[in-house]
Parts: sequence; C-alpha cells; structure tokens
Amino acid sequence: MEHIDVAVIGGGQSGLAATHALLRRGLRPVLLEASDRAAGSWPHYYDSLTLFSPARYSSLPGMPFPGADRDRYPHRDEVVAYLTAYADRLDAEIRTGSRVSAVRRTSDGFEVKLEGGGRLSALAVVAASGTFGHPHRPALPGLQEFTGQVLHAADYRSQTPFAGRRVVVVGAGNSAVQIAAELAEAARVTLATRRPVKFAAQRILGRDLHFWTTRTGLDAAPLGRFLTRPPTQPVLDDGRYRAALAAGQPERRPLFTGADGAKLVWPNGQREEVDAIVLATGYRPDLLYLAGLDGALDAAGNPWHREGLAAGVPGLAFVGLEWQRSLSSNSLRGVGRDAERIARRLAAHLARR
Repeated sequence: MEHIDVAVIGGGQSGLAATHALLRRGLRPVLLEASDRAAGSWPHYYDSLTLFSPARYSSLPGMPFPGADRDRYPHRDEVVAYLTAYADRLDAEIRTGSRVSAVRRTSDGFEVKLEGGGRLSALAVVAASGTFGHPHRPALPGLQEFTGQVLHAADYRSQTPFAGRRVVVVGAGNSAVQIAAELAEAARVTLATRRPVKFAAQRILGRDLHFWTTRTGLDAAPLGRFLTRPPTQPVLDDGRYRAALAAGQPERRPLFTGADGAKLVWPNGQREEVDAIVLATGYRPDLLYLAGLDGALDAAGNPWHREGLAAGVPGLAFVGLEWQRSLSSNSLRGVGRDAERIARRLAAHLARR
C-alpha cells in the first residue's frame, strides 16, 4: 500500500486551500479529486451564477483573483478558471478521477479506499469535499405524490428548458431567489417559502457589504463555536430581487400543503397544475465516506468537530464547513484562514507521533 503524509479529499476551494497550507508546514499532501479537474463544484453550478462577494474579497491564499476591476462580481466560469490556475501553481500531487469510498482507522493512521479498488495509507486526513454532492431534498407536503418534474437546484442550469411553463421554486436563500427571478423572465414562476424572504443590502454607504464585514472583523470572528446550527442567511440584494418580488416576477406564496397528481394544493385551498418544482433547499456535508469511521459523524451525517478538528478522531480534520469557525469559513475569502489553522494543528499532531 502506498504511504503518504496527508490525504486531502476534495479538489475544490477548500481542498486547494488545505493543500496550500499543508505544503507551507512542510508536509506532503496528496489531493484526491473525484472529477476530472480540481475546480470543485463550480463547473456544475447554474450558468448565470456570480459570486456574492467582489473579486477583491474572493481569493485563496497566495494568489489574488485576477482582473483589473476589483469590485466586480466574478462569473462562475471566472471562478472555475481561477481555481484551475491555482491548482496548476501548487507544487503538490493532485490526483483527479480519484473518488474516495471509505476511510478507516489503522494502527498508523488511516486507510483511504478509492472506488475501483485503490488504497492509500495516510498519517492524517482532511475532509474538504464540500456539500454539492449531497443536495438536501426535504420531505415537503405532497412532494412524493406530485407527478410533474422535480429537480434540485444542483441540476438546474438555465431558464431555457422551462420557457412558457408553470414552475414553483422552493426556498428563501440566495440561490432560490436568483433562480426564481431568472426563470420568471421566461416562465410563470412562484417562489414558495415557509416565511417571508429576508434581504440584506449588497452595498451600504457606497461600499459592498464585504468591505464592512472585513473592516469590522465580523468576517473572521470565531463565532462558529457558539452555534448549534448555521443561521439562515439573508438574500444579498442590490435592489433588483426585492423589486422583482414586489412586481410579482416571481410571485411569492406560502409553501404548498399537498399535491394531487400534477396539481399543487395551496394553503387557501386552490389547486393548480404545475409543470416543475425546483428545490433550492440547500445542501448537507458530503461525507458519506466517513460513515464507517467511529466518532467522525453524528447520526444525521454531520461532522463532530471543534473548529474543524474532529472531536473524537485524532488526525482527522475538516475544511470548508459552513460556519466551521466563522461567517466566511466556506467561502473563497475565508477558507484559507481555517485551512492554515488546521494545517498548523495537524503538523503539531504528526510531530508528536
């Protein structure tokens, strides 16, 4: 069996940041990425997606986001190109097409099993596989009985296939509102939510919100340790989405209460035929490969950790979890801070062996 220092699982922004930080500590990480390139989930997001933070606040350690306009909001494809270039600059071994199926403890550390039969022996493991591979599909009333099309936002790409159709988007977050507003340009769309959408101004006193969260220290404040669950994030808006909802493009309604074939039942008793439901209901940590590792996950599949260090599994760490340590833990601008912290602690752990 091949022996390595650290196995980093996941080649997106979290895995790349972790690899960079581990290299700085003199370790030899091997990054294992399931797809054919180290760009994480970004190539698979919907076509019109842009970052919620400006380019100046959207960089991994050691490489600023390129472009002359530092205040623009980079497009999805710009982020893919940036992550690909970042991976190319790392002096590390990156193995694409390497999907991890299981991790188990051994007397020397961990055995990392790959789909197809490959195995690695690692002194430490960093789980940086993000959430895109584990879309959350809640048990909504009537969803099992609905006979129309049901898809998650992870499968949505553009408005084109939905032109002229009746569509319901479920969710109240950034992606839900953006997808619903985009679809409303070509279809009849309802945004169905349990409660009214909460907005936060994208710009305050002429500055992007991230200027203020960075300047005040809120962006990096270690608040994650005090949260039992991630709080609901408001929709960042420069005014366009609030105006779109006010104009009924899309309209907002309370969540449907059931379904009868292709018809949804609304709280007022109305039954309406609907062509498609888009579930913009978020994601959960994609950590199935840790399911057999005692002490790594709770009953719901969420990691047991303290600011990224596994609570009951020495040598196991996480990077890129929502609110792992701070507001920005799962973002381009903040994941590097957590990665550096984790790398420092893993290096100390390995030095004590």
